[in-house]
Amino acid sequence: MIKRITPAQAAKVMGCSPQFVRLAMQERILPIGTAVKMSSVWTYNISPGQLAERQKITVKELEKILEEINHNC
Repeated sequence: MIKRITPAQAAKVMGCSPQFVRLAMQERILPIGTAVKMSSVWTYNISPGQLAERQKITVKELEKILEEINHNC
């Protein structure tokens, strides 16, 4: 079960930079979750379902990819 997906992890899944994920979420042009500015700090909530849907994979496949990413870190 996926507990939390960071922008860096999402970027690896998508094949882009973490900065792209953060900025695109802030601008609401990357619909994989929400980005909220709290004081001067941005917080990101990335939905496994939305990320999997965007990548055209299942949540189970996403879990396996994230396990590989976490294992290689």
